[in-house]
Amino acid sequence: MILFRYLTREVLLTMSAVAGILLLVIMGSRFIRYFSDAAEGDFPVTILGSLMLFHLPGFMELVLPLAFFLGILLAYGQLYMNSEITVMVACGMSPLRLLRVTLLPASIVAVLVGLCSLWLTPAGALQTAATLEEQRSRLDVSVLAPGRFQDFGGGRTAYISDFSSDGTEMQEVLVHEQPGPESPHSFVTRAGSGYQETRVETGSRFLVLEDGERYGVVPGRNDAQRLTFERYTMRLGLSRSLRELDSLEYATTPELWDDPNPRAQAQFQWRSGLPLMVFILALLAQPLSRVNPRQGRFGKLLPAVFLYVAYLSLLLAAVDAIGSGTLPTVIGVWPVHLLFFGLGLLLLWRSQRKGMR
Repeated sequence: MILFRYLTREVLLTMSAVAGILLLVIMGSRFIRYFSDAAEGDFPVTILGSLMLFHLPGFMELVLPLAFFLGILLAYGQLYMNSEITVMVACGMSPLRLLRVTLLPASIVAVLVGLCSLWLTPAGALQTAATLEEQRSRLDVSVLAPGRFQDFGGGRTAYISDFSSDGTEMQEVLVHEQPGPESPHSFVTRAGSGYQETRVETGSRFLVLEDGERYGVVPGRNDAQRLTFERYTMRLGLSRSLRELDSLEYATTPELWDDPNPRAQAQFQWRSGLPLMVFILALLAQPLSRVNPRQGRFGKLLPAVFLYVAYLSLLLAAVDAIGSGTLPTVIGVWPVHLLFFGLGLLLLWRSQRKGMR
């Protein structure tokens, strides 16, 4: 039991360190991308945290299998380097027994990956798409940044010089409106200040401008209409509805199971195959972790990574083939899993035959 806890702790600690580094890199890249979009005014900065949280399960379902695979390679490789495996062999430890010990952390990781792939990832993807779509459908001046011309929907382009100290009032507002091809007029409105107002009874939102002028011009003509106002209210239309989010990426797993469409079945087999992938990677990693102390524990790390990349690439190719109808859904991605499962058994048999010396 002491040896069992020791091996499990070593694998899980190494896996956690690798997973943390990979998540930091991947989420940092996605955060920079979203932050750039927010700086462009595509959506408010306040929803960045929610978007990253919704993406987390999708990152985890891909990072955890790789981190667990590398965790076994590095943890057991260190045991070989320190000759601890030699002591275990002297105590009666065999490759099969070591595999049984490895299956418990593999089961924990497989459960986490299954929760992400079968439930949390599609739910998070749906929430992400709904949030972004809602922001695109809303004509909201909250996305405006001082000192820049920005499109905020409805054929309107706005410029503001600054916000008030409490952030509720805009200073020196300039709005250009192009109603559409049916109207030849373009309107330019300048105001000393402005703010957004919501009518509770209707839910409509308005941009209220104060102390300014409004010009209506027709391109190619020398005359213009000029209107001076103390208060001008501009409605931010709410007629645009959200698009229906019907992508298979957002469908629940039971819905995919009941859908005979090849694309739906491809998505279902991809989700259900990720937890199985964890056990197969554990089977592959154990014999690959065996290294000579002269080689160092990184001696077989590069070939093992290439093997993982080949496994993942074949899975993705099979999913694409099922979705396009080239590969029957009855066959599916399971031959890829069987191929690497057989390879793992072969490596384990060779390790058992040679012993763990």
